Amino acid sequence: MNKQLLKDALVWGFVLWLVGYALGIMLFAIVPASLIGWIIMPIGTIVTLWVLFNKIKSLTFRHYWFLAVIWALIVIIFDYFFLVKAFKPTDGYYKPDVYLYYALTFILPLVAGWYKESTNTTNDK
Repeated sequence: MNKQLLKDALVWGFVLWLVGYALGIMLFAIVPASLIGWIIMPIGTIVTLWVLFNKIKSLTFRHYWFLAVIWALIVIIFDYFFLVKAFKPTDGYYKPDVYLYYALTFILPLVAGWYKESTNTTNDK
């Protein structure tokens, strides 16, 4: 495992989670809690795609597979400790928006990796 892969996985995974966490904390004061995830979702998706296509330079699908797994683990674990355990939401935390967020966190790197690897292969032929 190389240094760049670890940086991409751990640093960008944490930064992306932190962006969503910070937005959630800011929106908590002005938006009903049930809508926060739905408001953050498009912003988080755009930011994640920007990172995947502008900051992650690898062209191998394997690299993106690793990102998908680590990023998903980061958001699930950090959400549990820093949202569920810390705030103990009375109506629960795990709702459709959260499951979609977890799915996108896993799927977006795979889509980016597939796209980058397939366009790189096409360009090499």
